[in-house]
Amino acid sequence: MAKAVVVLGAQWGDEGKGKIVDALTVKADVVARFQGGHNAGHTVVIDNETFILHLIPSGILHGDKICIIGNGVVIDPAALLAEMRELKERGIALNHNLRISKNAHLIMPYHMAIEREKERNKGRKKIGTTGRGIGPAYVDKMSRTGIRVVDLLYPEIFREKVEANLKDINFLLANLYKGETFTVEEIYNKYMEYAELIHDFIDDTDILINRYIEEGRNVLFEGAQGTLLDIDHGTYPYVTSSSASAGGVCTGLGVSPLKIDTILGVVKAYTTRVGGGPFPTEIHDSLGEEIRSRGGEYGATTGRPRRCGWLDMVALRHSVRINGFTGLIITKLDILDGLEKIKVCYGYEYKGRVYEEFPKDIVVLENCRPIYREFDGWKESTAGIKEFSDLPLNARKYIDLIEDSLGVPVDIISTGQKRDQIIIRRSHFS
Repeated sequence: MAKAVVVLGAQWGDEGKGKIVDALTVKADVVARFQGGHNAGHTVVIDNETFILHLIPSGILHGDKICIIGNGVVIDPAALLAEMRELKERGIALNHNLRISKNAHLIMPYHMAIEREKERNKGRKKIGTTGRGIGPAYVDKMSRTGIRVVDLLYPEIFREKVEANLKDINFLLANLYKGETFTVEEIYNKYMEYAELIHDFIDDTDILINRYIEEGRNVLFEGAQGTLLDIDHGTYPYVTSSSASAGGVCTGLGVSPLKIDTILGVVKAYTTRVGGGPFPTEIHDSLGEEIRSRGGEYGATTGRPRRCGWLDMVALRHSVRINGFTGLIITKLDILDGLEKIKVCYGYEYKGRVYEEFPKDIVVLENCRPIYREFDGWKESTAGIKEFSDLPLNARKYIDLIEDSLGVPVDIISTGQKRDQIIIRRSHFS
């Protein structure tokens, strides 16, 4: 029986979703991305060769799969074409297997300019955005002034929309930010070049994906970022600008929730975060640096060092509730190898009150004290292990406590970067 399976991040992103999607794609027919932009970076290692994907679903590395960029994604055509070009140069075929939604919104040059200026003016209150225009593109989408992929097919309509937007944008850039402005002609000419190059990939992807489901194909929905960066359910305002939780699948692809069979949450064996924002379990001493070094915790998109901390059950309980995870995937278990003790956060304390559920108050999150339980680590290496029974006893106990604490089974465990360094406890496609 065919299935529709969602894979998304349960923390602040960077959980290792790229490898997991790549592994699950073996039995999938279709892989669809439903939100975010090229601020995401999914890393896949195949035969010692590393691929980093930003917009195109990780399933593209399997030549016989159909990959869809949904309407919930915002697309910088230059970034998309650069990614397509690199894949082709590395022998990855791109033709009918890549489809781009007509309703996806375009990132324009002025979106990047506005984002950079806004971040610069925030000083110490910077959110830590990538400066790639994702947020302003979503702002225009919601204010109904956005320009969509389908507009590239109608040059005069495209020109009219750019002209209308630049009246306000140029005034803002010149008078508030004292920055450079844009001309209609330069944007129009460049984007018409893009239109010619991506024309054959544009499609009605909502119709396509529902047809594939009705035909009984296995469909994999790929999320970017993570639940704690969700625009509604994350640590606002230190969040991304899209719905990175399970609800984003339906709006970002045009799929009914009734058609989703399985929702898998990817959880790093510890916790990381990039950029600003509260991080209750952050490790501020040399151990945090050691975990960063061991785990290669640097952003795939920006190269920024990730902040590292202990596993946070308070935040994860929130993610489980928001998404309704039917299974968990634990990644980077091997990075904890050799630690004498491992801490896990089960609550926060703020002004004498203990929080066992994730606070919505940013003031509490920024100033709370994590309440830890300490567990014995394991001395043996877990790297490359492919059977759960072969894991060290304390590593198995660590997985058990995650399951018991969250009430969700751990279906998959990643024990290294490579495609085959994985423990599959439950299969999700027939």
